[in-house]
Amino acid sequence: MRWTLKPKPNSKVVRHLSEALGVDPIIAALLANRGIETFEAAKKFFRPSLEDLHDPFMMKDMDKAVRRIEAAITNEEHILIYGDYDVDGTTSVALLTSYLRSFYEKVSNYIPDRYTEGYGVSFQGIDYAEDNDISLIIALDCGVKAVDKVAYASEKGIDFIICDHHRPGNQLPKAIAVLDPKREDCSYPYKELCGCGVGFKLIQALGSRKKESIEALLPYLDLVATAIAADIVPITGENRVLAYYGLQVINATPRVGIQALLQQVKKTELTISDVVFIVAPRINAAGRMEHGNRAVALLTEEDPSRAEAFASEIEAYNASRKDADRSITAEALEQIVQNQETETHTTVVFDPSWHKGVIGIVASRLIETYYRPTLVFTKSGDKLAASARSVRGFDVYEALTQCEEHIEQYGGHTYAAGLTMEPSKYEKFKQAFEDVVSETMDPKFRTPELLIDAEISLANITPKFYRILKQFAPFGPGNRTPVFMSSEVRDTGSGRCVGEDKSHLRLVMQQHGSPTFVGIGFSMADKESIACGEEVFQAAYVIDENHWQGMTQLQLRLKDIKV
Repeated sequence: MRWTLKPKPNSKVVRHLSEALGVDPIIAALLANRGIETFEAAKKFFRPSLEDLHDPFMMKDMDKAVRRIEAAITNEEHILIYGDYDVDGTTSVALLTSYLRSFYEKVSNYIPDRYTEGYGVSFQGIDYAEDNDISLIIALDCGVKAVDKVAYASEKGIDFIICDHHRPGNQLPKAIAVLDPKREDCSYPYKELCGCGVGFKLIQALGSRKKESIEALLPYLDLVATAIAADIVPITGENRVLAYYGLQVINATPRVGIQALLQQVKKTELTISDVVFIVAPRINAAGRMEHGNRAVALLTEEDPSRAEAFASEIEAYNASRKDADRSITAEALEQIVQNQETETHTTVVFDPSWHKGVIGIVASRLIETYYRPTLVFTKSGDKLAASARSVRGFDVYEALTQCEEHIEQYGGHTYAAGLTMEPSKYEKFKQAFEDVVSETMDPKFRTPELLIDAEISLANITPKFYRILKQFAPFGPGNRTPVFMSSEVRDTGSGRCVGEDKSHLRLVMQQHGSPTFVGIGFSMADKESIACGEEVFQAAYVIDENHWQGMTQLQLRLKDIKV
């Protein structure tokens, strides 16, 4: 790994924060490096408040969206809530469906089939709306590029409201309203909402017209927090407030569907990380292995016994997803070795039999071994479909844009995207993608970077220090769990490899007579010769707690070790 120590913030700012808050200068420096430089800003950071949520009507077209929905209700029109099949899409659909159904009956929902319809708004979905006498479609987490689809709906007398968070194209669809904070003409103060976050702003606006308090909308924040975690959006600003309160709902009074899901895994007191690795994959598994509408059914169900049945079904989908993930990853790694692609700047692999629902996960797995922008292709009908994943610092969406002459359709973000193309274009695209990456990617991004917040002494690590550190949560992009480094550290002689396959490293670390700390390095057995010899070493780590037999102890979760 390439260790990068963050620059030291302004010493005057650190001193001011340390004195104003009564905290260790290290804590003050962590705040300053997050752009928090005043007592008031620190207060908002440590004590997120619903009052800090922005007025939803600051979003472009929000007034038009609200007026059209109110007219639909007054005229007793049928409303269709349409969303993508991933976590952000299904939680968005569940959010708006459950909110509208709480006071209006003529609401149904629609999730496109990943395999027959693909990503986003589909002609088939619009035909479904026409066949069922639906005159208003509200699309969530998709639609901002669906110019032709919205025009097709308009010809059929069907109106569209779009709630999206992806980058718009050169032309916006001619919908009744396009809610997207990334619109160039939208002055909404916070640009990093996920799709479900935009959906929440819509129900916040609808609720304000009904004189509902923001507290009345708290029960919907379990869905928003799940989407924020799964979609890897920055947990800063408004997202921090939504995630903070959403986690409280998940841990105290989650909706029946989420409660049933958590009973399957016997997990209590979830963090954002738990949502990412426990809740999100299970919701995603429905769309990957069967159909996304199964996830919406779970998340909108109010009967505990039915929710339990849905949760068991989704647990089975998740088990199937894991099996497919393991086998396809192994085949892809073998393909890379056979093709000797380790000398290239990209990884592009293809097999027509690979399950389309897991190729995104496989792409992420391949980056763990071969650290470079990666695309995994499979067959989808008479087309090829791919999931793209990138490495820190490189915009894979922009790279695809430079190859768009070979692509039929694509969309996504800086680090994750999807695309479809004609099979005949595959080889030319593969070379074009390699050329773009090799010409535009800074060589330093070809080595994994470990960002370190500060160098500290082990003696700085106290229970009080850790208690304050925990208040930095929820962690995520824009507010990562602080990583520290310490130099001239020694193992006290107890270091050894542990685990069933001896792949993990367990140390008892000390520095200049400091208190000792257990250090755990998962999959770091290869560092044993550095850490368990007589020489001192540098350690990079995260501070956390170990709970064992009723005892709680601070420990260091190792990220890397070097001489």
